[in-house]
Amino acid sequence: MKQKNNCVKLNEYFLILIVLLFVLICVKIVYVAISPSVDGIDLKALALSTRTTSKTIRASRGSVYDVNKEVLASDVRSYTVIAYLSESRTTDIDNPHHVVEKEMTAKNLSPLLNVSEEYILGRLNEDKYQVEFGTSGRAITELKKQAIEALDLPGIDFVEDSKRDYPNGDFASYLIGYARKNDDGLIAGEMGIELKYDEMLKGIDGKITYEKDAYGYKMAGKPEVIEPASDGNDVYLTIDSNIQMYLENAIIEMEKKGLDWATFTIADAKTGAIIASSSYPSFDPNILEIENYSNPLTSYAYEPGSTMKIFSYMAAIESGKYNGDELYQSGNIIVDDYKISDWNNHGWGEISYDKGFVYSSNTAAVRIGQNVGRDYLTDFYENLGFNQKTGIELPNEYDGSVELIYESELASAAYGQGITTTPIQNIMALTALTNNGTTMKPYLISKIVDPNTGVVVYEGQKTEINQVASKETVTKILDLMDLVVNNEDTGATGTGYHTDTLTLVGKTGTAQYTKPDGKYTSGTFNNIRSFSGVFPKENPEYIIYFSVKDFIGSSSDLGKITKSVVESIAKYKNISEHESKVDQNKIITVKNYINYSTEDAKESLDSLGLTPIIIGSGDVIINQSILKNTKVIYGTKILLLTTGSEYLMPDVIGWKSSEIINLANLLKINYNIYGFGKVASSSINPGQIINLEDILNIELDSRSVVNDKEEEKQS
Repeated sequence: MKQKNNCVKLNEYFLILIVLLFVLICVKIVYVAISPSVDGIDLKALALSTRTTSKTIRASRGSVYDVNKEVLASDVRSYTVIAYLSESRTTDIDNPHHVVEKEMTAKNLSPLLNVSEEYILGRLNEDKYQVEFGTSGRAITELKKQAIEALDLPGIDFVEDSKRDYPNGDFASYLIGYARKNDDGLIAGEMGIELKYDEMLKGIDGKITYEKDAYGYKMAGKPEVIEPASDGNDVYLTIDSNIQMYLENAIIEMEKKGLDWATFTIADAKTGAIIASSSYPSFDPNILEIENYSNPLTSYAYEPGSTMKIFSYMAAIESGKYNGDELYQSGNIIVDDYKISDWNNHGWGEISYDKGFVYSSNTAAVRIGQNVGRDYLTDFYENLGFNQKTGIELPNEYDGSVELIYESELASAAYGQGITTTPIQNIMALTALTNNGTTMKPYLISKIVDPNTGVVVYEGQKTEINQVASKETVTKILDLMDLVVNNEDTGATGTGYHTDTLTLVGKTGTAQYTKPDGKYTSGTFNNIRSFSGVFPKENPEYIIYFSVKDFIGSSSDLGKITKSVVESIAKYKNISEHESKVDQNKIITVKNYINYSTEDAKESLDSLGLTPIIIGSGDVIINQSILKNTKVIYGTKILLLTTGSEYLMPDVIGWKSSEIINLANLLKINYNIYGFGKVASSSINPGQIINLEDILNIELDSRSVVNDKEEEKQS
């Protein structure tokens, strides 16, 4: 009985406990229902967070333009080719949505993706729902997508994406640099302006936040929060694409002779703005087969050679310790028990210091260096911008080295050995000659524009750095440089650069460089050749500087290449110190014909009085030999490349060499030009299909006669 009572009491206690727990739970429920938070957690926010999601709105990367608003780099739509292999995609056998005829599909895709049929067929035979075709099928253009779509291949589809596009390919590549997708799928700059201004170009991503249902879809009728993306800024360079093309062609001509590396730059004489700069080796930013990641303009430091005599002579004149008529004994001089010789080893006997400059005498430079002394020459060089970075808007700039401790170092520095400089430093120093003795900071950015508002957020401008010399000193140096180039004296070293178009003045340089064993190179071709110049002399508009290592060619070759650049710029900008013989009514500005129909482009050129040469049988123009905004003479040939797959050789008899170069560059074929004058014969006959792997050999003859009508047009 007692045990039974105990059980009853236990049951009562258990019932009471259950009731208490129930009450506590009810209290908690009521508390949760009326309280905004529990244990410090906002329950409403927690519930909402499980129902909301955000998606990123990608900002468009800003474009890079030249000074004429020609696109140099931009984001474009690209596509990845995919092939659906699963039969489950097809519900109507008459309208298949998977790859049916694999062999036929592989055969048709092969030439468009530039990959073998076997590779494509291998991918199509895989046991997968869908496949891609590796790098060959990624980042294809809109034009190639349209070509594939025209094949109407069942099961072939595209995934849209974006990529960085460089429409001119290998063109000012070290200046523009490149950007590509990183591991996060974002386009980021990795070289040149693309790297230096990555933060300004990439913009700021936005996002859209919305409520989702149990299946992850956006719930209808629910509000969404949009934070719009802010597109990246557009960067406008000081580069003129037309002049850049002249330099690209010049580098190609140098490369044909053989070389290790080369760099060629044109700057605005009054402001220091870089107008064009080309280098070898170079690369196509769309492909990124890069041999060297250093920009020669800013990251190659080498012994400059005799172009440095411009500045050692300038220092002597400015110091008041120079008499150009004074005579000295050329040939050899001993400094610190070391014999320094003139480049011809024996000199020219007793000559004046002025003539020593014209003949590029090392012993003259040594003597004037000794006259001004180590401290003065060191300070003068540094005031010109040597031994320090110029601050141009490019990454990884080197500062070179000017350190004169011993007498032998002073002596060699006076003629450009024993010190190192970069091309951009030489250009900055040359601005003193074109601004009455004041150096200008070189710059590459014309302006930066916010495309969201149209506001110019930065504008490049000329910046004066140092007043290093008087106007009288500059005038004397320019006169000496004039004698180097425009002189009938056979001893002058720069007569190969003379042009009748205008007065180009300058100074040549040839420098040895040290080998891995520490010794200087020797021999005809193991050196670094360079040229520093300005034009026109009386009112300089441009500075020109090039340097080339191990050039397997002659000084005459370098002179011809440089003259071609100078004369092309003079024609393009209508610069002449002489009265123009060209009727200004016959000067025509070329339009952009890319993406025009072939018929419309031809009709437009005909109406302007220009001569269209159609290359290919396609219906759309994809490239032209002379860029937009170039000024040309009435009757000038404009070569238009079409979408056709086969190109027939035009009749080039009577063409100028520059027109042949335009044709070869347009088709990207190798060529050789022999002789002078106009085209007398061609290795590819008119009407013959041009094999892009062949070499076009052209013979010129100064006696070649051009059709009278063509002569009349171009006169």
